[in-house]
Amino acid sequence: MKPALLARWLLCLLLLAPWHPLLAAPPGAATAPPLRDYVGDRWTSRQGLPHNSLRDMAQTPEGHLWFATWEGLVRYNGVEFEVYGRGTEPSLPDNGVGSLYVDAQGALWLSDSRGNLGRRTADGQWRFWNSGDDWPQALIHAMTMDRQGRMWLLFEGHGLGCLHPDGRFEYFGSSDDVPLRQSFPKMAVDDKDRIWIGGLKGLIYRDAAGSFHRAPAAFGLPPGLAWPYRAPDGTIWIVAGESLYRIRGDAAERLRQLPGHGHFTAMLQDRRGDLWLGSENRGLLRIGPHGVEYPPAGEMNPPGRIVSLLEDAEGSIWAGANGGLFRLRETLFGRYTRRDGLSGDYVRALLEDRHGRLWVGGANGLDRIDGDGQVRPVALQPGQVPPSVLSLAETGEGQLWVGSYADGVFQLRDGQPVRRYGPAEGLPAGHIRAIVPADGGGVWAGTQRGPVLIESGQVRTPRIDGLPQALVTALANIDGALWIGSVEGASVLRDGQVRRVPLETLSGARSVFGFQRIGNDVWIATDRGLYRERAGTLARVGLEQGLPVDTVFQIVADRIGNGWISSNRGVLRARMADLDAVADGRLARLPVERYDETDGMSSAQGNGSSAPSMILRGDGTVWLVTAAGVSLVDPQRWRSFSSRVPPPAEIENVTLDGKPFAWRQRAPHHPLPGGSRISVSYAGLSYLLPERIRYRTWLEGLDAGWVERGRQRSVDFVGLPPGDYALHVAAAHPEGAWSEREAVWKFSVAPLWWQRASVRIGGLALLTLALAGLFRYRLIRYRTRNRRLARLVQQRTEQLQAQTDQLLQADRDKTELLAQLRRQAETFERQAREDALTALPNRRHFDEVLLREFARARRGDRPLCLMILDIDHFKTINDGHSHAVGDKVLREVGQLLATICRASDFAARVGGEEFTMVLPDTGIDEALSVAARLRERFASQRDWGGVAGLAVTFSGGMVQLEPTDNAPAEMLRRADEALYDAKTSGRDRICTQ
Repeated sequence: MKPALLARWLLCLLLLAPWHPLLAAPPGAATAPPLRDYVGDRWTSRQGLPHNSLRDMAQTPEGHLWFATWEGLVRYNGVEFEVYGRGTEPSLPDNGVGSLYVDAQGALWLSDSRGNLGRRTADGQWRFWNSGDDWPQALIHAMTMDRQGRMWLLFEGHGLGCLHPDGRFEYFGSSDDVPLRQSFPKMAVDDKDRIWIGGLKGLIYRDAAGSFHRAPAAFGLPPGLAWPYRAPDGTIWIVAGESLYRIRGDAAERLRQLPGHGHFTAMLQDRRGDLWLGSENRGLLRIGPHGVEYPPAGEMNPPGRIVSLLEDAEGSIWAGANGGLFRLRETLFGRYTRRDGLSGDYVRALLEDRHGRLWVGGANGLDRIDGDGQVRPVALQPGQVPPSVLSLAETGEGQLWVGSYADGVFQLRDGQPVRRYGPAEGLPAGHIRAIVPADGGGVWAGTQRGPVLIESGQVRTPRIDGLPQALVTALANIDGALWIGSVEGASVLRDGQVRRVPLETLSGARSVFGFQRIGNDVWIATDRGLYRERAGTLARVGLEQGLPVDTVFQIVADRIGNGWISSNRGVLRARMADLDAVADGRLARLPVERYDETDGMSSAQGNGSSAPSMILRGDGTVWLVTAAGVSLVDPQRWRSFSSRVPPPAEIENVTLDGKPFAWRQRAPHHPLPGGSRISVSYAGLSYLLPERIRYRTWLEGLDAGWVERGRQRSVDFVGLPPGDYALHVAAAHPEGAWSEREAVWKFSVAPLWWQRASVRIGGLALLTLALAGLFRYRLIRYRTRNRRLARLVQQRTEQLQAQTDQLLQADRDKTELLAQLRRQAETFERQAREDALTALPNRRHFDEVLLREFARARRGDRPLCLMILDIDHFKTINDGHSHAVGDKVLREVGQLLATICRASDFAARVGGEEFTMVLPDTGIDEALSVAARLRERFASQRDWGGVAGLAVTFSGGMVQLEPTDNAPAEMLRRADEALYDAKTSGRDRICTQ
């Protein structure tokens, strides 16, 4: 190859390389994440902007952002836009704002479409310079200040103006060969006091001597639009055509060519040294360590012309376009979605294999992310619809196992499917939501009918008592034990024995989504929060302890002490030490942060009932599955996020009794009217997540110390006492430190007329005289009423004594009457439930007892016996010896039954000569023994009823409660039949049935 051709090729390779060494980040600057890990935000007139075309942007030292629009100057505090225009206070000369500039003193300069210039100082004071005879009445579309403090103004269609520090104005035209009138709204001053001016017909500059020139031909700029940009490090960059140049001394170096982008209209070098370029109609791009990057299409890439770019104090990139305001911000979470090559966005399982490759399973099949970051699909069923993947596992031999929604289990070797297990191989049909390696080889798979073991090519369903038979949603192999989570709770299989984890004893969790060993503990994610099992003791951290959601899917501990918890409502982060303290009862409420799409997650909806749903990778990053791709977080990156500088607090406005109050212009020694309602609005000037900023206030002169306000952005004071006050406001990020730079407003409150010292002294004297007169009047009146009262007391005492005697007598009569009524009630109650002749319970009482004991025996599966006995030949006793003797025999039978009964037995007379015995908790053999003793007592007693030689026997029917007895009447019927058998068999005996 010829040397000239070789040199040309080397130059092309240098210019087209992903990143030119001369554009490297400054030493010590951290590398920015790729643009796909940024989040884009957009504001238009729907969100409060007065106009959708933003010509320029700036940030003042206290933190406010300022935007130039055709409908006024806009100030933004992260929450709301405040518009300044001709109809506001203060009033601007014109609504069409052209450009903005912040000088070294922190003052904001602005220009407008009529050539007017304004300056707002840090304390809110305004000054305006109006166009005059020598000052063109045209749009000032660019301005910059040199090292001498001279403000240079570029008038559209005219020339260049200079406002000196002493207020003197100079105007400079240009010769015909320098097309200054066709300037482009970009201007920069270099360290040699050269003023570089963008032009539609090429680059122009004014040297330190005051002469205007075209850019030297030696620069090699293409014809047409060219314009300058001064970077924060003082470097002058030139954008011309599709090329990017840098000024070095008196020469220009072309560092990069970007074909196909059309005209570039804005440029920015951020704090890392990366370059951002905005174009006429091709959006935004960044040149950095990742090469040339473009934000994803959509809200993140501004459409139309990008007029201005700004990096704020927190590192976010703002783009002002003719279609609104855009912001790209670095987020805590990164993400992989379909746009990065995943087969689908609905992801269910993640696994990092021994080679560091990431396997991703979802509704659209299986993918593999290799070390180069490339996503490659894996065909589990070549030529067929990819199965929906629910679970992943890797065995010790390096084989990958994949569980699916309805296609069984796939076994992969070297990344290629080698076998599938389904119903034909004995695998229960349905979902496989969890797979873990088994200690003896093979894997455990969770099915809809419990866990099964796949080993040596065989599917085996263990027959172990207590093993869950419902849908398995989580599995884990921990210390040789298989932890099983299902829709019915959690169990542990160890050495062939199943132990149930009693989750229901602590808030009643049922569905288990994940197990994680952390230290010596096992953490369980459920539909009722987190459970921790430590040495056999269970503890819970749930909604009541500060967890913001009930259902959590998995917990992963990172390497710096954080616990990351996935859920349907974002990722939660808490310190593991705090989780343990809450579980131990040493901490009442868990400090926790929640992250969602605003933090860069692809979706706040995590996925559960699949596994692994969240993992800690070898590089220390945490990855989780969501309904819109994979999200990941680097805990080290979180550490830098959490330690970011606190937002400066700023008092925005004050109202007095509902009306705006110029609090900045009010001197502290000019007091506010007493009794007023003072409302103060404030803001923490951070634009990353302003809705999460915490606030506190301290009204010095009233409060004893700081008062936490949470996320409240205003405070009201009503009827403050007269005196001097100082309101302090501080802001902080969640879990961050409070801002050292407080917002302070000092004011005083004047006393009301009745609070003045002279009024109070006079009022006190009048009050003293009035009290003295009132006291004397009340004393005289008191003595008169006291004498009258003494007479009345004596009369009333005599009357009350007589009434007391009457009431005492009435009370004695009432007590005696109540005693009689009580005795009668007791008699009636006893008569209602007791047989009057034998003093045994009667038939009504017997029915109640039998019903109760029948139900008790049925409920407790206890034995119950019933005996009905009848006095043999009782009619003969009545007819042969008189009814009086018969009654006496019945009483003696009742006494005999009462003495023979055990404490739990129950005897009753149910009619005539018929008696019953209920024997609870007694089998038939024991009941027959009781009946035998009763017959012996009958036989041993002589002279029944007082009649010499009179013997009495009885016949009995005995039954035991049977399963076929549906009611007490069934037992009575069978007992009657047994009694009939006893009578017909010769009496004086007991029959059973």
